[in-house]
This record gives sequence, C-alpha cells and structure tokens, in this order.
Amino acid sequence: MGYSTDIKLDLMVTGSNSGTWGTKTNTNLQLIEEALCGYIDQDIAGGAGTTALVIADAASSGKNCRNMVIKLSGTITGARVVTVPTTLEKVWIWSNETSGAFTVQLKGASDSGSGYTFSATNKGKRITYMTGTDMVDAGFIDNVLQDTSPQLGGDLDVNSNDLVSTSNGNIDIVPNGTGVARAKDAGGTTAALKIAGKETIWIPASAMYGSETNGADAQQVETTATQPDMKVLDFDASTIEYAQFAIAMPKSWNLSTVTFQAFWSPSNTDTGNAIMGLQGVSVTNDGSSDVAFPTALDVTDAGGGAVEDVLVSSESSAVTIGGTPADDDLTYFQVARNATAGGDTFTGDVRLLGIKLFYTTDLANDV
Repeated sequence: MGYSTDIKLDLMVTGSNSGTWGTKTNTNLQLIEEALCGYIDQDIAGGAGTTALVIADAASSGKNCRNMVIKLSGTITGARVVTVPTTLEKVWIWSNETSGAFTVQLKGASDSGSGYTFSATNKGKRITYMTGTDMVDAGFIDNVLQDTSPQLGGDLDVNSNDLVSTSNGNIDIVPNGTGVARAKDAGGTTAALKIAGKETIWIPASAMYGSETNGADAQQVETTATQPDMKVLDFDASTIEYAQFAIAMPKSWNLSTVTFQAFWSPSNTDTGNAIMGLQGVSVTNDGSSDVAFPTALDVTDAGGGAVEDVLVSSESSAVTIGGTPADDDLTYFQVARNATAGGDTFTGDVRLLGIKLFYTTDLANDV
C-alpha cells in the first residue's frame, strides 16, 4: 500500500489488496468526498497556543483537515494558531466562529510565510490554499468589514435597503480631487448633495439698524429714476459709527469663528482706504442681551473712484464670537467704520450695502 496523495488516499498497488480492494476503494471514494465537500467543527478553545490539524492515512480522524470546510469554534482566551500539513496542495473554506476577542492565524506547520490571520474582531469566513510550501489567502471575503479598501466594479445597488452607520452619526461620501458628491432621484435627475463645510449668509443694510449711540444713518440713494435704488447705511469719515443686526444662527454652524466681506459704495470719487470691522456675541436662552461685544476684526478696502460703484472687500480674518455660542442662541453682530484709525483715509461716507457672513457647518442640515 502507499499514501502518496496529498489527501492520504490508499493507492492500489498491482497484485495487492486481494479480497479488500473493494473496501479500500470505497474508503478512498469517501475520503475524496470529504476533501471535496466535507465539513468539520474543530474546537480550538484555550489560551495562546497552536492547534495542529492533520490528515490521517486512509482514514478520517479527529483534527482532520482533509475536510473542505472547517469551522473553528470554542472560547479562546489568547491568540491562537491553527496549522495544517505544509507539503500538500489543497483548498480550505474557514469559518471563524470562536468566542473571545483574540486573533486566529491560519498557516502551514512549517510555513515560511504568515498565512492568514483573523483579527480579534473578525468572526468571518475565508478561503485559503496551500501551495506545498506556503498557506496563501485567496482574497475572498464574506463581508466588507474584512476589506480595508473595498472597490466596486460597477454601481452599488442597495436593493431597497438603507445605508446605515451604527457606530456613529456620520456616513462620509468623499469625492476624489475636485469632484462633487451627487445624488440621483428616481427620475434620474442629478443634484449635488448638501454637505458640511463653508456657508454664507447675506445681510443687507436694510436688515441692519444704526445703534442708539453713534449710529450709522439709513439712506435710500436713487441712482437714476426707475433704476436700482441703493438701501445703505452711511458711516461718517471722521467719527466711528455703528450698525447692528441679530441672527439665530443655523444649528449646522460649528459654533466657531466667522469671517465677512463688506459690500459698499463710495459717496465721492476718493480712492483712499476705508476700514470696516465686525464683532459678535451670542446670548443663550433666558440670558441677558446686556453683554459686551468682543474686539472687532477689521477689513480694509480702497475707494473705487466713482460714486455708486459696488465695492467688495476681501474676506476678513477669523472673527471670534463672544458669549460661548451654543445651538439656538441669538447672536448679535455689530458693524463699525474705524474712521479714526490712521489707515482709514477715505474722505467720504462709506455707504454700506451689506455684508456677506461666512460660517462653517459640521452637519448637512439644521434638524
């Protein structure tokens, strides 16, 4: 007799096995069936250590890795290693159904490589094969958690199901480079997704009011009859004057700093610099509005040399909001012309048309 096959079949030798040839052949066929579609539940319980699986000569046995499908079970209390005979060529389907958050490594008994290792949290399935020298991971997985960089070969069909994050509140869709995250409705219409990031609010001068002390003057300036009238707030060239507005900021605001641009029109043809500043303070529910504004942040813009031009300043640096902002606060803002600063050289009134307020969101909506 001889057992020269990888799965240890009893090879028939000419002239031998008289009277037992049929029995041995049937046993061989059963062992082939075991190798092709056999299943075994292998207990590997214990602490850190190794379970060596074997293939018995011409017979089934405990710890039998002749089987195609091997379930690994038992409670493990340390990292486990499961080995198979190295000098064979065979495929296995493994199912890690152990209890305990420890790794399980699959490898050849004298494997020069590392084989495949189930992570401490991976209670999944894997296909491996032995080359005769090394255990090789076939790369087939039973869930996306096992693939740290999954890629699709086509569109993802969720089959009427939802995409759900159970570990946190965020599902991030990040386009490559300068791409835009988009969604398509049932009719095939595509639109960009609303994502967290930088947003703007336009506050026209008509939504502001001159402060009770040193307030800027509200004006309506006619350009030409039946053409646009400018609703403006006039800020004096020699006295610091103020205007205010209040906003219940969106809940999607990240409660951090803001920036702004001043939109204005010169009252004369001077090209000197005008300095406009912004400051803000938040008041919470049941809090007093009698609070001090923090220091203003200024932006400088040059006169355009023509009356009724629309001038737009550069975006300011970060403006810190006082009062420890929180959701559902009312935030007061104050705009001022820093007319007494040495850098403010514009000789006419600054006619403020409004400001564009920039803020950053950390949510996609205000629910």
